[in-house]
Amino acid sequence: MRGFVQIYTGDGKGKTTAALGLAVRAAGAGLRVYIGQFVKNADYSELHILRRLADAITVAQYGLGCMLVRTPTREDCDAARRGLAAFGAAMTSGAFDLVIADEINVACALGLLDEQDLLALVAQRPPEVELVLTGRGAPAAVLETADLVTEMRPIRHYYQQGVLARKGIEG
Repeated sequence: MRGFVQIYTGDGKGKTTAALGLAVRAAGAGLRVYIGQFVKNADYSELHILRRLADAITVAQYGLGCMLVRTPTREDCDAARRGLAAFGAAMTSGAFDLVIADEINVACALGLLDEQDLLALVAQRPPEVELVLTGRGAPAAVLETADLVTEMRPIRHYYQQGVLARKGIEG
């Protein structure tokens, strides 16, 4: 099977959710899935179910904590670079059909990785591997490499009325 490069970006909700839906669909079809979560290191609700699918879906987290409430440190940058190396190794290993770099665009926007890192990752993708990059702020040059780009655009969100993230829905 030929693989493609997909990007889910934009300021709207649903980028990671779409990628996780694709992961479940792929696993259901017998494909082997690897999810590398950049800038994340928490026990998100999706991890509970994905652990039950560990024979088909592998998940690794490369972040050192919530980046939304602090300035990235040298340690954060080092963790992102180690994550990028681990993700690249998984992608080129021949062990996975679908690889998802969750929030990698955010890692780039925060300065943990740079645009050249993302372009190099896309360039090393084996032709039979499907690569998905998620996160707001995808660089224009990276968007140009993609076969599919979906932009999530916010129109209305109950967060604007004071509703915080709800377990199992947003987190």
